[in-house]
Amino acid sequence: MKRAEDTKRSAPSRLLLLLFAFTLLLTGCGRRTGEDFGIERAVSPVDFNANGVDDYTDFLLGARADAERAPRYDGAYQESGYPPEDIGVCTDVVWRAFRQAGYALRWMVDRDIADHPERYPLIAERDDKIDFRRVKTLRVFFDTYALRLTTDVGEIAEWQPGDIVIFGENSHIAVVSDIRSAAGRPYIIHNGGQPRREEDYLGRDTVAAHYRFDASRLPPELLIPWTGA
Repeated sequence: MKRAEDTKRSAPSRLLLLLFAFTLLLTGCGRRTGEDFGIERAVSPVDFNANGVDDYTDFLLGARADAERAPRYDGAYQESGYPPEDIGVCTDVVWRAFRQAGYALRWMVDRDIADHPERYPLIAERDDKIDFRRVKTLRVFFDTYALRLTTDVGEIAEWQPGDIVIFGENSHIAVVSDIRSAAGRPYIIHNGGQPRREEDYLGRDTVAAHYRFDASRLPPELLIPWTGA
């Protein structure tokens, strides 16, 4: 009888432990970062919007803000060009990340298409309302101006917060998180309509390209600041 009573008394304790563990999971306590693996974090030499935060960190924060809003997946054409904050697709994560750093990616891409149409053979007719929301267009832009990095997901030190990654046949795009898995693999911030927008996704799909955007590499005419929608 005494053992049975002890078992009954221990049940609430186990429940409390489970609740505590679940709370840690939700709050992110115990999550690993690059420092846990001896990986030095890359810092951008540029702070485009002069907010005291380097560009790479701003890209991360902008992407995470979008993930926390969890916009409904909807790629419908927008007459204004910009979808409202409560809807979006994978490419919207990227321009919103750039917006956080002070860049108007929409107009940067549109300027490059206008100046170098030969780089964008898939665009029959330029349309600034949708071109910047297409992965294939962004692939050309980043191929031209960003640092191209390894696609090997096993080289964990080469994957840094704020990096940009394209998956599959130019079918999906995302921003690299500062959170890492137990194996040191960085989480990915993206919108494919999934419930968790910041997750251990790297390795689930083929990596087509991996970039780090350094604005110091761009011609001045392409550095167009965000001035609002």
